[in-house]
Order: sequence, then C-alpha cells, then structure tokens
Amino acid sequence: MLRCQRLVCQASVVIVAASLIALVSPANARAHGDRTPVSELGSAWQFSAPLLVGIAITLLLFAQAYLRLRRRGRSDHADWARPVLFGLGIAVLVFALVSPLDAIGEEYLFSAHMLQHVLIADVAPALIIVALRGPLTFFFLPRQALRFLASRERLRQLFGLVLRPKLAFAIWVIVMGGWHVPLAYDFALANAWAHYIEHFSFVVAGMLVWAQLIDPARRYELTLQGRALYAVALFAAGHVVIHPALFASGPIYRAYAEQDERLFGLSALSDQYWGGAVMTIEQVLTLGAFLIILLWPYVYPRGHQREYPDPGRTFSLRAGVRDQ
Repeated sequence: MLRCQRLVCQASVVIVAASLIALVSPANARAHGDRTPVSELGSAWQFSAPLLVGIAITLLLFAQAYLRLRRRGRSDHADWARPVLFGLGIAVLVFALVSPLDAIGEEYLFSAHMLQHVLIADVAPALIIVALRGPLTFFFLPRQALRFLASRERLRQLFGLVLRPKLAFAIWVIVMGGWHVPLAYDFALANAWAHYIEHFSFVVAGMLVWAQLIDPARRYELTLQGRALYAVALFAAGHVVIHPALFASGPIYRAYAEQDERLFGLSALSDQYWGGAVMTIEQVLTLGAFLIILLWPYVYPRGHQREYPDPGRTFSLRAGVRDQ
C-alpha cells in the first residue's frame, strides 16, 4: 500500500513537470543579446507555438481529471475552486515567462527578475499543487500513462528519492542559491540555454517542496508539525539568497550594474535592495498563508474537522487505476 501511494505521488510530479516544459521554454526563445528598447517594453510579449501546445496539453489533462471525478459524484474533491486555482497557477507561470516582465528582468531590473523567479518557483507551483490535491492527483494521468510509469522500476526509484522531504529541500536550496551566485546569474543571462535550464529547475524545485507542504497524495512523509517546520525552514533558507542582495554595499550583478538606462530612476544598488525585498515579501505572503491555513483548525478547533492526518482518506494507485 505504501509503495502504491508513493508511486502515485511520483507519477503526478512527473506529469506536472513534463507538461510544463513547453510553458517554460518559449520565454527564452528570444536571444538575450537582442536588446528591447524602453519604448517597446510594453509590447514585449513572447507567445509561440510550443507555449500554446504546452498550455493546451496541461489544461486538457486537468480538465479530463476534473470531469471524470465530477461524473463519479466526487464533487467534494472537484469543486469549482479547483479549476480556478489550477488556471490561476498556469496563468501566473505564463505571465511571468512571456509578458514584458521577462524582458524587463533580463535587461533592466534585478527586482523584476526576482519577481519573475518567485512567480515561477513558488507562486505557480503552490497554486497548481493545491488545485491537484487529493484524488485529482491520481486522475491527472490517464490509466495507460500510470501503468507505463508503474512498469519503470528505476524511474520510480529516482522520483521516490527526490520526493523525500530532506532531499527535496536540499534540491530547492541548491537550485535557488546556486543560480543566484553572481557568476552563475550573469552566465544564465548571457546564454539562452542556461537560462532555460535555470527556469525549468526553478519550476521543478518549487513543485518538489510544495509537494512536501501540501502533500497532495497524502503520503504522510511529514507530520503536521513537520510540515509547519518545513515551511519555516524554507523561509530561513531563502534568506541565504536574499541576504547578499539586501546587505551588499554595492551592486553584485554585473549585468545590471553596467546598464546605462535606469527604469523608474532606480540605481543598481536600490534595484538590488528591491529585489531582496520582493523575495522576502513573497515568502512572507505564500508561506505565511500556508501556515495560517494549515494551523487554523488546530488553533481554533471548534467547528473545524481535523482532516490531517486521516489514514482513512489515503488514496492508492491501484484504486486510482481501477476507477479510471
């Protein structure tokens, strides 16, 4: 039973990450050497065929899972909020990658680039996984895809490994901290392929840690207290990235220090401070909201049903495949 539970969660993470590849890549289709004049920033939207295909596949996978659950009378696990949250998550991801925010962040403002990073690495993954929690996690993949993944022992072992809370946390820290080292940061801005890998790694790392916090397949790798501490640890680790930007005495990213056109009259150092503030505020809002929602029924138990942990509501791969 435990093996089946883990396999379902692994399968859901695989398909979500795979279906988002096409959404991440178009943002880097524009060569980084092509400068976007300030006068053209308002129209610097970058849509492409891979983007549209990625959106269509992702939304269709969610729609078929949602409708199948509704037809089976499980509206309690497929209410109106689920498509709203999922659509909002996809919209946030697409906006961050194809809107003028992408050009502004690459060419003008570190703070805009940090906003893009927290949207694709934190906000979008959180919304998507919250939308998929429960049986939708199992129905997101068609039965044939689940069976294919179930037959791949090494693939199951790999994703079982990266979905362990400690390793998922380590991956998040390495990805977020590593890409914000000035040398790596400037390298990614100068090379389209590296920037693509950077953005994709942000999405994957975000999905991994939010899978620990939300626990969409009810694997119970972490207790309630463990999930709360996990969120606090993520906030603390985020400051490994934030502190250099907030407390540096001068600009630490060459690409912005050498920019001769300053948007909004921000100096390179002021822009850098705002970048650190953006990440701090975003973490306070997202992780703070998670902790409030997680702990509210326990702080004020009257009138609330404690849904976690509830082993009776744990779902299995075998049940999910049979129901399909």
